[in-house]
Amino acid sequence: MRPFEGVRIIDITHVLAGPFAAYQLGLMGADVIKVEDPSDPDQSRDSGTDNDLNHAGMGTGFLTQGSNKRAITLNLKSEQGRAILRKLVATADVLVENYRPGAFEALGLGYEALRRINPKLIYASFSAFGQAGPKRERTAYDHVIQSTSGIMAMTGTPEVHPIKIGAPAIDYATGTMGAYALSAALFQRERTGQGQRIDMAMLDVALMLMASHLTGYLRNGHHPKPSGNRTGHATSMAYQTAEGHVMLGASNLRQQRRLWTVLERPDMIKRTNDERHADHDREEHVLAGLMLARTAAEWEDYLQARHIPASRVRTMGEALDDPQIASRGMLHRAEGAPGVAGPFTVPVAAFQFAHDGPRVDRPPPMFGQHNAEVLGELGYSDAEIAAFKAAQAI
Repeated sequence: MRPFEGVRIIDITHVLAGPFAAYQLGLMGADVIKVEDPSDPDQSRDSGTDNDLNHAGMGTGFLTQGSNKRAITLNLKSEQGRAILRKLVATADVLVENYRPGAFEALGLGYEALRRINPKLIYASFSAFGQAGPKRERTAYDHVIQSTSGIMAMTGTPEVHPIKIGAPAIDYATGTMGAYALSAALFQRERTGQGQRIDMAMLDVALMLMASHLTGYLRNGHHPKPSGNRTGHATSMAYQTAEGHVMLGASNLRQQRRLWTVLERPDMIKRTNDERHADHDREEHVLAGLMLARTAAEWEDYLQARHIPASRVRTMGEALDDPQIASRGMLHRAEGAPGVAGPFTVPVAAFQFAHDGPRVDRPPPMFGQHNAEVLGELGYSDAEIAAFKAAQAI
């Protein structure tokens, strides 16, 4: 039995952070019911690298986090749609939403209203800036929060900055932190019997991703500076090689001693980090010359065999071809799905359990695919469901 089997989650989220949080719990057995507006599908259904899938409403952006979910449509601007949601809430453990703060309260679907229906409900709201504060009603995406938080200003090189992080890291981190918050709230409820209100803000998560830099700035007022592939230690940064780039990771004093020893430059070994900082430029110059003697792949094998962290810089394709990734079992290949012709592969979870761990049980659903199934479970007849559809409530 996986940890969240028997737990029902109502997922009224779109795009990335909220859906990713619900996906993580769905992998662990939760019954996730994805709710979309009948006239406004999740934006991720129309996003990704396969234009045919985008047009079919099954874009790779949606496939990535749609597995193990059932999809229904509800028009929450209609009284019938809201009545159906309230009936669904009575059967649920968790509700997750990521609309503009105050929007659900205006519809009579805020936490206080819904916990009167279900006192044990865990109600999580994901937003850009949180449910309180002067910017609470502003909207944003990952790249806008990168700009707002300061993380973009510290990314790039001294000559070329600010630079957006390549992947939507804040979105995924917010989804991961959200899954942690939901798990903690469910565990807390097991002990106390009480529901919970969770306020997730992307801006807060962005600050957490810069935690040590934030602490340093608040201590001494020194802004983190964009340093590109350079770091505070010359023995722990990227260098051009005879072919490709290698990222060295001889970070601590013990590792830098080992590196200079195997490079036959014992004269460069330092006793303290202060000595390393003072000689950074010379160390960098020496290493830049030495690294040209081999290819990046050769340096990786040579240094790793001598217990010195190092890796050639890989493209995504090269990284995915690495047998190490295949050995981890974190990718799920589906041979096809409704609305998707041919195979596709999605990431599952970034951890393993010895037993009863995360897995994909069902493919990502088509838009409104489970309307009849879920509404039937709530006791609605076929005639009532047809009437809801005619009234555009679903």
